Amino acid sequence: MEVLHEPARLRAVCDQARRAGERVGVVPTMGALHAGHLALIDEARRRGAQRVVVTIFVNPLQFGPNEDYSRYPRTLPDDAAACEARGVDWVFAPDREAMYPAGFASQVRVSGVTEVLEGVFRPGHFDGVTTVVAKLFGLVGDAVAVFGRKDYQQWCVLRRMVRDLDLPIEMHGMPTVREVDGLALSSRNRYLSPEERVRALAIVRGLRAAIASFDAGERDPRVLESMVRAPVEAAFDRIDYVAVADADSLAPIERVEGRAVLAVAAHLGRTRLIDNVVLGEDRP
Repeated sequence: MEVLHEPARLRAVCDQARRAGERVGVVPTMGALHAGHLALIDEARRRGAQRVVVTIFVNPLQFGPNEDYSRYPRTLPDDAAACEARGVDWVFAPDREAMYPAGFASQVRVSGVTEVLEGVFRPGHFDGVTTVVAKLFGLVGDAVAVFGRKDYQQWCVLRRMVRDLDLPIEMHGMPTVREVDGLALSSRNRYLSPEERVRALAIVRGLRAAIASFDAGERDPRVLESMVRAPVEAAFDRIDYVAVADADSLAPIERVEGRAVLAVAAHLGRTRLIDNVVLGEDRP
Protein backbone atom coordinates (compact mmCIF):
# COMPACT_ATOMS: atom_id res chain seq x y z
CA MET A 1 0.00 0.00 0.00
CA GLU A 2 1.17 3.51 -0.80
CA VAL A 3 0.30 6.63 1.19
CA LEU A 4 -0.07 9.54 -1.21
CA HIS A 5 0.09 13.22 -0.33
CA GLU A 6 0.15 15.00 -3.69
CA PRO A 7 -3.04 15.37 -5.79
CA ALA A 8 -1.11 14.81 -9.02
CA ARG A 9 0.14 11.46 -7.73
CA LEU A 10 -3.41 10.33 -6.91
CA ARG A 11 -4.56 11.20 -10.42
CA ALA A 12 -1.57 9.38 -11.91
CA VAL A 13 -2.09 6.06 -10.08
CA CYS A 14 -5.82 6.04 -10.82
CA ASP A 15 -5.24 6.77 -14.51
CA GLN A 16 -2.60 4.04 -14.63
CA ALA A 17 -4.98 1.52 -13.05
CA ARG A 18 -7.68 2.26 -15.63
CA ARG A 19 -5.21 1.95 -18.48
CA ALA A 20 -4.43 -1.52 -17.14
CA GLY A 21 -8.15 -2.36 -17.32
CA GLU A 22 -8.74 -2.13 -13.56
CA ARG A 23 -11.80 -0.60 -11.93
CA VAL A 24 -11.01 2.02 -9.27
CA GLY A 25 -12.97 2.33 -6.03
CA VAL A 26 -12.86 5.37 -3.74
CA VAL A 27 -13.94 5.72 -0.10
CA PRO A 28 -13.79 9.39 1.01
CA THR A 29 -13.29 9.83 4.78
CA MET A 30 -12.00 12.30 7.35
CA GLY A 31 -10.02 9.54 9.07
CA ALA A 32 -10.39 8.20 12.62
CA LEU A 33 -11.48 5.04 10.88
CA HIS A 34 -13.80 2.50 12.50
CA ALA A 35 -15.55 -0.70 11.43
CA GLY A 36 -18.10 1.29 9.45
CA HIS A 37 -15.38 2.72 7.22
CA LEU A 38 -13.81 -0.71 6.78
CA ALA A 39 -17.18 -2.05 5.63
CA LEU A 40 -17.19 0.63 2.92
CA ILE A 41 -13.84 -0.64 1.67
CA ASP A 42 -15.23 -4.16 1.48
CA GLU A 43 -18.30 -2.87 -0.38
CA ALA A 44 -16.11 -1.14 -2.96
CA ARG A 45 -14.45 -4.48 -3.66
CA ARG A 46 -17.84 -6.19 -3.84
CA ARG A 47 -18.94 -3.56 -6.35
CA GLY A 48 -16.14 -4.55 -8.70
CA ALA A 49 -13.19 -2.33 -7.72
CA GLN A 50 -9.86 -4.05 -8.29
CA ARG A 51 -8.02 -1.04 -6.89
CA VAL A 52 -9.25 0.93 -3.87
CA VAL A 53 -8.20 4.35 -2.62
CA VAL A 54 -9.25 5.67 0.79
CA THR A 55 -9.02 9.43 1.12
CA ILE A 56 -8.28 10.86 4.58
CA PHE A 57 -8.66 14.61 4.89
CA VAL A 58 -10.19 16.65 7.71
CA ASN A 59 -11.84 19.21 5.48
CA PRO A 60 -11.84 22.70 7.04
CA LEU A 61 -14.49 24.00 4.62
CA GLN A 62 -17.23 21.87 6.17
CA PHE A 63 -16.69 23.00 9.77
CA GLY A 64 -18.44 26.05 11.17
CA PRO A 65 -16.62 28.61 13.36
CA ASN A 66 -17.84 27.00 16.61
CA GLU A 67 -17.46 23.38 15.54
CA ASP A 68 -14.80 20.80 16.34
CA TYR A 69 -12.29 21.18 13.49
CA SER A 70 -9.30 21.72 15.79
CA ARG A 71 -10.08 18.73 18.01
CA TYR A 72 -11.39 16.34 15.35
CA PRO A 73 -9.36 13.13 15.79
CA ARG A 74 -6.39 12.79 13.48
CA THR A 75 -5.03 9.25 13.58
CA LEU A 76 -3.28 8.76 10.23
CA PRO A 77 -0.74 6.06 11.32
CA ASP A 78 -3.50 3.88 12.78
CA ASP A 79 -5.79 4.59 9.84
CA ALA A 80 -3.10 3.67 7.31
CA ALA A 81 -2.39 0.42 9.15
CA ALA A 82 -6.11 -0.47 9.17
CA CYS A 83 -6.33 0.27 5.44
CA GLU A 84 -3.30 -1.84 4.65
CA ALA A 85 -4.72 -4.74 6.65
CA ARG A 86 -7.96 -4.40 4.66
CA GLY A 87 -6.13 -4.60 1.32
CA VAL A 88 -6.41 -0.94 0.31
CA ASP A 89 -4.06 0.03 -2.50
CA TRP A 90 -3.65 3.74 -1.81
CA VAL A 91 -4.36 6.12 1.04
CA PHE A 92 -4.61 9.72 -0.10
CA ALA A 93 -3.80 12.01 2.83
CA PRO A 94 -3.12 15.54 1.54
CA ASP A 95 -2.42 18.53 3.74
CA ARG A 96 -4.61 21.61 3.66
CA GLU A 97 -2.34 23.50 1.27
CA ALA A 98 -2.42 20.65 -1.25
CA MET A 99 -6.22 20.73 -1.42
CA TYR A 100 -6.68 24.48 -1.04
CA PRO A 101 -3.58 26.27 -2.36
CA ALA A 102 -3.13 30.00 -1.98
CA GLY A 103 -5.78 31.85 -3.94
CA PHE A 104 -8.30 28.99 -3.94
CA ALA A 105 -11.65 30.66 -4.66
CA SER A 106 -14.05 28.04 -6.07
CA GLN A 107 -17.09 26.38 -4.57
CA VAL A 108 -19.55 23.66 -5.55
CA ARG A 109 -23.08 24.18 -4.25
CA VAL A 110 -26.18 21.99 -4.41
CA SER A 111 -29.50 23.72 -3.78
CA GLY A 112 -32.70 22.40 -2.25
CA VAL A 113 -31.68 19.22 -0.48
CA THR A 114 -28.98 21.15 1.43
CA GLU A 115 -31.40 23.67 2.91
CA VAL A 116 -33.21 21.48 5.45
CA LEU A 117 -32.17 19.44 8.52
CA GLU A 118 -28.37 19.81 8.79
CA GLY A 119 -28.47 22.79 6.45
CA VAL A 120 -30.50 24.78 8.97
CA PHE A 121 -28.15 24.12 11.89
CA ARG A 122 -24.83 24.03 10.00
CA PRO A 123 -24.99 26.78 7.36
CA GLY A 124 -22.32 26.37 4.70
CA HIS A 125 -21.51 22.82 5.80
CA PHE A 126 -22.66 21.12 2.62
CA ASP A 127 -20.91 23.65 0.39
CA GLY A 128 -17.70 22.50 2.04
CA VAL A 129 -18.61 18.84 1.58
CA THR A 130 -19.55 19.14 -2.07
CA THR A 131 -16.49 21.24 -2.88
CA VAL A 132 -14.00 18.80 -1.39
CA VAL A 133 -15.71 15.70 -2.77
CA ALA A 134 -15.95 17.24 -6.23
CA LYS A 135 -12.19 17.85 -6.06
CA LEU A 136 -11.57 14.26 -4.96
CA PHE A 137 -13.77 12.88 -7.72
CA GLY A 138 -11.95 15.08 -10.23
CA LEU A 139 -8.64 13.60 -9.13
CA VAL A 140 -9.78 9.98 -9.01
CA GLY A 141 -11.77 10.05 -12.25
CA ASP A 142 -14.06 7.25 -13.44
CA ALA A 143 -14.65 5.16 -10.31
CA VAL A 144 -17.09 3.50 -7.95
CA ALA A 145 -17.60 5.51 -4.74
CA VAL A 146 -19.05 4.15 -1.51
CA PHE A 147 -20.53 6.20 1.35
CA GLY A 148 -22.22 5.32 4.61
CA ARG A 149 -25.83 6.37 5.05
CA LYS A 150 -25.39 7.40 8.68
CA ASP A 151 -24.74 10.83 7.15
CA TYR A 152 -27.94 10.37 5.18
CA GLN A 153 -28.36 13.94 4.03
CA GLN A 154 -24.74 14.05 2.89
CA TRP A 155 -25.43 10.92 0.83
CA CYS A 156 -28.44 12.58 -0.80
CA VAL A 157 -26.51 15.77 -1.52
CA LEU A 158 -23.52 14.01 -3.08
CA ARG A 159 -25.71 11.71 -5.15
CA ARG A 160 -27.51 14.79 -6.51
CA MET A 161 -24.21 16.52 -7.26
CA VAL A 162 -22.95 13.53 -9.25
CA ARG A 163 -26.18 13.32 -11.23
CA ASP A 164 -26.41 17.03 -11.93
CA LEU A 165 -22.78 17.42 -13.01
CA ASP A 166 -22.63 14.14 -14.99
CA LEU A 167 -19.57 13.02 -13.05
CA PRO A 168 -18.21 9.58 -14.06
CA ILE A 169 -18.83 8.16 -10.59
CA GLU A 170 -20.92 5.10 -9.73
CA MET A 171 -22.42 5.96 -6.33
CA HIS A 172 -23.35 3.42 -3.66
CA GLY A 173 -24.71 4.08 -0.17
CA MET A 174 -24.41 1.51 2.61
CA PRO A 175 -26.77 1.18 5.59
CA THR A 176 -25.41 2.44 8.90
CA VAL A 177 -23.01 0.11 10.71
CA ARG A 178 -23.79 -0.08 14.42
CA GLU A 179 -22.35 -1.19 17.72
CA VAL A 180 -23.79 -4.35 19.30
CA ASP A 181 -26.13 -2.18 21.41
CA GLY A 182 -27.35 -0.32 18.32
CA LEU A 183 -25.45 2.97 18.57
CA ALA A 184 -24.36 4.15 15.13
CA LEU A 185 -20.61 3.95 14.65
CA SER A 186 -19.07 7.43 14.45
CA SER A 187 -15.61 8.89 14.79
CA ARG A 188 -17.13 11.34 17.27
CA ASN A 189 -18.25 8.56 19.62
CA ARG A 190 -14.76 8.65 21.12
CA TYR A 191 -15.60 12.07 22.55
CA LEU A 192 -18.30 10.59 24.78
CA SER A 193 -17.66 9.97 28.45
CA PRO A 194 -18.83 6.58 29.82
CA GLU A 195 -21.93 8.29 31.25
CA GLU A 196 -22.67 10.07 27.96
CA ARG A 197 -22.18 6.83 26.05
CA VAL A 198 -25.03 5.29 28.07
CA ARG A 199 -27.24 8.33 27.53
CA ALA A 200 -26.57 8.19 23.78
CA LEU A 201 -28.59 4.97 23.56
CA ALA A 202 -31.76 7.07 23.91
CA ILE A 203 -31.50 7.64 20.15
CA VAL A 204 -31.51 3.89 19.56
CA ARG A 205 -34.52 3.38 21.83
CA GLY A 206 -36.41 6.12 20.04
CA LEU A 207 -35.66 4.81 16.57
CA ARG A 208 -36.60 1.28 17.60
CA ALA A 209 -39.92 2.49 19.00
CA ALA A 210 -40.67 4.44 15.81
CA ILE A 211 -39.83 1.46 13.60
CA ALA A 212 -42.07 -0.82 15.66
CA SER A 213 -44.91 1.70 15.35
CA PHE A 214 -44.33 2.09 11.61
CA ASP A 215 -44.33 -1.68 11.16
CA ALA A 216 -47.63 -1.79 13.06
CA GLY A 217 -49.16 0.62 10.56
CA GLU A 218 -48.48 4.14 11.88
CA ARG A 219 -48.00 6.61 9.02
CA ASP A 220 -48.34 10.00 10.76
CA PRO A 221 -44.90 11.71 10.76
CA ARG A 222 -45.74 13.65 13.93
CA VAL A 223 -46.45 10.47 15.87
CA LEU A 224 -43.28 8.79 14.61
CA GLU A 225 -41.21 11.86 15.42
CA SER A 226 -42.62 12.03 18.94
CA MET A 227 -41.51 8.46 19.62
CA VAL A 228 -37.91 9.49 18.99
CA ARG A 229 -38.13 12.92 20.56
CA ALA A 230 -39.42 11.74 23.95
CA PRO A 231 -36.44 9.53 24.98
CA VAL A 232 -33.87 11.81 23.32
CA GLU A 233 -35.25 14.89 25.04
CA ALA A 234 -35.00 13.10 28.40
CA ALA A 235 -31.37 11.98 27.92
CA PHE A 236 -29.66 14.59 25.73
CA ASP A 237 -28.74 18.17 26.52
CA ARG A 238 -30.23 19.66 23.37
CA ILE A 239 -32.05 18.52 20.24
CA ASP A 240 -31.46 20.17 16.88
CA TYR A 241 -34.13 18.22 15.03
CA VAL A 242 -36.20 15.05 14.87
CA ALA A 243 -37.86 14.86 11.47
CA VAL A 244 -39.57 12.53 9.03
CA ALA A 245 -38.90 13.54 5.43
CA ASP A 246 -39.08 12.23 1.90
CA ALA A 247 -36.18 9.82 1.49
CA ASP A 248 -34.94 11.42 -1.73
CA SER A 249 -35.75 15.14 -1.61
CA LEU A 250 -35.74 15.41 2.22
CA ALA A 251 -38.82 17.62 1.93
CA PRO A 252 -41.30 17.49 4.83
CA ILE A 253 -44.25 15.15 4.30
CA GLU A 254 -47.76 15.05 5.73
CA ARG A 255 -48.04 11.28 5.65
CA VAL A 256 -45.61 8.43 5.00
CA GLU A 257 -46.77 6.98 1.71
CA GLY A 258 -43.50 5.93 0.07
CA ARG A 259 -39.87 5.92 1.16
CA ALA A 260 -39.23 8.18 4.13
CA VAL A 261 -36.26 8.87 6.36
CA LEU A 262 -36.53 9.51 10.10
CA ALA A 263 -33.53 11.60 11.13
CA VAL A 264 -32.30 13.00 14.44
CA ALA A 265 -29.49 15.29 15.58
CA ALA A 266 -28.83 16.04 19.25
CA HIS A 267 -26.09 17.14 21.63
CA LEU A 268 -24.45 15.43 24.60
CA GLY A 269 -22.10 17.93 26.20
CA ARG A 270 -19.74 19.08 23.44
CA THR A 271 -20.58 16.13 21.20
CA ARG A 272 -23.21 16.25 18.48
CA LEU A 273 -24.62 12.93 17.31
CA ILE A 274 -26.74 12.21 14.24
CA ASP A 275 -28.63 9.08 13.28
CA ASN A 276 -31.43 7.97 11.00
CA VAL A 277 -33.43 5.09 9.63
CA VAL A 278 -35.21 4.68 6.32
CA LEU A 279 -38.62 3.51 7.42
CA GLY A 280 -39.45 0.08 6.09
CA GLU A 281 -35.83 -0.62 5.13
CA ASP A 282 -33.39 -0.10 7.99
CA ARG A 283 -33.35 -1.88 11.34
CA PRO A 284 -31.30 -0.40 14.18
